[in-house]
Amino acid sequence: MYMANYIDQQEESLSDARGRERELMTQSIDLLEQARAKGSNSMESIRAIHFSSRLWMTLMEDLADNENVLPEQLRANLISIGIWVLKTLDAIRQGRSDNFSGVIEITGIIRDGLK
Repeated sequence: MYMANYIDQQEESLSDARGRERELMTQSIDLLEQARAKGSNSMESIRAIHFSSRLWMTLMEDLADNENVLPEQLRANLISIGIWVLKTLDAIRQGRSDNFSGVIEITGIIRDGLK
């Protein structure tokens, strides 16, 4: 009985974590949409880039952890996506790009897959 409770609690914990990840990705998307509307030189852009970069770096650190339960190939693919997102955000920050839409789309796809 104790083991069943532990497993239930572990599954709920994973579900809660995915829910938090979805919420954070939604927040990132909202900030990026505001930044896209105001332009890459706006304060909204600075906030969106900072928040989204921190989010993706944290996700990538978790994916690189050997304790992560996702299949290795999926983790590697998600890390590759994260690298692209971070490079794109840096290009926006440096004024070499305004590809908010690409980052929004990718983040939305990943968020929607966290069910």
